Amino acid sequence: MRRKPGALVPLEEAICSAAAGLCRRGSGEFHGYELAKQLAGDAERRLLTAYGTLYRALGRLEEMGLLQSRREDPEIAARENRPGRRLYTLTAAGQEAVRQSVRRAPQTTAARRRRREARA
Repeated sequence: MRRKPGALVPLEEAICSAAAGLCRRGSGEFHGYELAKQLAGDAERRLLTAYGTLYRALGRLEEMGLLQSRREDPEIAARENRPGRRLYTLTAAGQEAVRQSVRRAPQTTAARRRRREARA
């Protein structure tokens, strides 16, 4: 799929929105599995087909500067007897992308409705 520079695909928008929701609930940092659970609870469930899809999208968002990540302290993972996690935070640019997405949402919904009606 070709896209304009800086444009987000629906999964990337959903990830940023879910990340903003986690931040509002007090999770400044989150890991991929936590984000996947958040996405599964949202209406965007159909966008996530596999964890590989999620992690590739997270990597793209980080390259775009919308997310920032760091490795978890290995001692925490060892103490909890699990693999280490990569922890993500939504950047100021990511928060702005969410605001832009919310502003475009009514227009996008109307455009989808018009396309469906034209096909019917």
